[in-house]
Amino acid sequence: MIDALRRRADARPRQRGFTFIELVITVAIIGILAAAAVPLVELTAKRAKEQELRTALRQLRAAVDEYKKAVDEGKIAKKADESGYPPSLDILVEGVLDGDDPNRRRRIYFLRRIPRDPFHGDPAARAADTWGKRSYESPHDNPQPGKDVFDVHSLAEGVGLSGVPYRQW
Repeated sequence: MIDALRRRADARPRQRGFTFIELVITVAIIGILAAAAVPLVELTAKRAKEQELRTALRQLRAAVDEYKKAVDEGKIAKKADESGYPPSLDILVEGVLDGDDPNRRRRIYFLRRIPRDPFHGDPAARAADTWGKRSYESPHDNPQPGKDVFDVHSLAEGVGLSGVPYRQW
């Protein structure tokens, strides 16, 4: 009986693992697929950062425009030598006294927080310092900071997927 069991065990096919060549081919195929996927992942990440930049610029520019509108409507006091644009980005978050409030206690806020430039390299920098600022008196082709904030732009050196430098967005 033991001999019969041994013959039956010998008659079964032996289980084999993968051969070395099969493993090498599998690893090569995975490497090729990974090499093709890396540029796609990088492109997707850059596209996401660019969308974040577009959104942040829209928020900041809308807040600057709302501030100017409030000045033009008389809700914010303006001196004769001022342009009516905010003196800094911080004031958009800190708020200003509402000129329509007789008790002078209510404040007008334009942003909850200042968004960061997603392409700015220093994570320790204040959000307001990650943006380039253009004053009202500054020429459009050479934006310079001044006593107010007329517009904002990215300080990033790179070029977007559209071919336009981030500084010109």
